[in-house]
Amino acid sequence: MEQRRLGRSGFHVPVLSFGTGTFNGKGDLFSNWGNTGVAEATRLVDLCLDAGVTMFDSADIYSDGNAEETLGAAIKGRRGRVLISTKGTFRSGDGPNDVGSSRFHLTRAVEGSLKRLGTDHIDLYQLHGYDAQTPHEEVLGTLDDLVRAGKIGYVGVSNFSGWHLMKALATSDRDGLVRYVANQTYYSLVGRDYEWELMPLGVEEGIGAVVWSPLGWGRLTGKIRRGAPKPEVSRLPGSASYGPPVPEEYLYRVVDALDAIAAETGKTVPQIALNWVLSRPTVSTVIIGARDEKQLKDNLGAVGWSLTQEQIARLDAASAVTLPYPYWHQRGFTERNPPAV
Repeated sequence: MEQRRLGRSGFHVPVLSFGTGTFNGKGDLFSNWGNTGVAEATRLVDLCLDAGVTMFDSADIYSDGNAEETLGAAIKGRRGRVLISTKGTFRSGDGPNDVGSSRFHLTRAVEGSLKRLGTDHIDLYQLHGYDAQTPHEEVLGTLDDLVRAGKIGYVGVSNFSGWHLMKALATSDRDGLVRYVANQTYYSLVGRDYEWELMPLGVEEGIGAVVWSPLGWGRLTGKIRRGAPKPEVSRLPGSASYGPPVPEEYLYRVVDALDAIAAETGKTVPQIALNWVLSRPTVSTVIIGARDEKQLKDNLGAVGWSLTQEQIARLDAASAVTLPYPYWHQRGFTERNPPAV
């Protein structure tokens, strides 16, 4: 398994990570993702480790903490072989301080994750969302303390806009506080918004992308095609309101291109979609998820080979959209403002 630096840090991660959103699924959202128990989760961890997938991603809100507990049970006795990535910020209780990135909430969120995971440290801890009500100095000061205490190795963000992240980085540089090295971001062939602002920022500031939902919220699994009925089992029906909208004709255009390249390469549609993401600038690791061994083994086939530049260009063209202002305007002046891709 290829290893890549996480941003500009000295920390290396496998190009594929395993997401635990399917573990012990509870509630309307996560029950649609999957309901993998400890025994099957342990088997999936076994397969991942055999393939060199050593990083496992979770969050405190995944099934109200049950995903972290299941992951902790599945890696018990082999913590030294795995890297743990998890997240906090979103509401985890009914109280006024049970949400956000305040010192109060972050400290308790980290302690809760450590307990559920059965470990004394988290290798990569990410803020799950932006908290506009807590000063960057408080957030980063808290994370800095947790790093110095050995409870967190590296820190990152998720679902931040470019100016949110850049303001935080400026605070870190000014005050000598821990610096974000990762951005857990949505990025796929049917969701290329990351390229507009966050990717150029990642190139300039050394922020590695930890990509979530690289199959477009389940749309690029090969089960959705022009003229075919929707799959009976999917994360889409019960969670569409959480996922990004994708125009139907645009989706079919991308899937048509994927099908054509699948016929040329002998690879599956998901493998091609994942391989395309791995070819992009700033991408350190791509989080794959699986309900069962079959899905996991198919996703693992996304590495160890490369799309040709011509095939990448065809996928780029099929998934291209008109950029929002000012990015379309800037593309007209690339002599002094070259795009990241």
